[in-house]
Amino acid sequence: MMRYEDGYTARLLDAASAVLERSRSEVMEDIGTFIVSNSNFEAVRRLLRFGGIDFVDFLHSLDDLDERVQLAVAELRLPKIKLRSHTNRHFSLLCDASLPGYGHVMMGVLRAMADDYGALALLEHTGQACGQEVVSIRLVENDFTEGRDFDLGACAG
Repeated sequence: MMRYEDGYTARLLDAASAVLERSRSEVMEDIGTFIVSNSNFEAVRRLLRFGGIDFVDFLHSLDDLDERVQLAVAELRLPKIKLRSHTNRHFSLLCDASLPGYGHVMMGVLRAMADDYGALALLEHTGQACGQEVVSIRLVENDFTEGRDFDLGACAG
């Protein structure tokens, strides 16, 4: 969430990939999962959970995620994302490719949030189209398990 010189993030991701012996896309997906599921970032999870009462509601709230994030952290600018609904169980998330790999970060976020809501979803990064990374989301079951507790009025922290 801090600003660095151009290229710093790419070098850091390449170094992490080499040390962990994992692809850059896997590292980026893990970062997305970590941001949502780590207890030190509970405020991020709470911000995302304000998106709806179930995973489908959450998906539909993603179009205004950057605006909600700016309310919480005014200086943070997220790449634009757009949800496309193909059916009530098949969606595509279009992620601005100006930050290469952002679609993989969002896959990690989506996996963690599906788990948080108790949904079973299949996610696949399907590449790039028209300057956007595309993440395919296939909802198998919206109420697969109970999911994690969330109280709208609870204090964060």
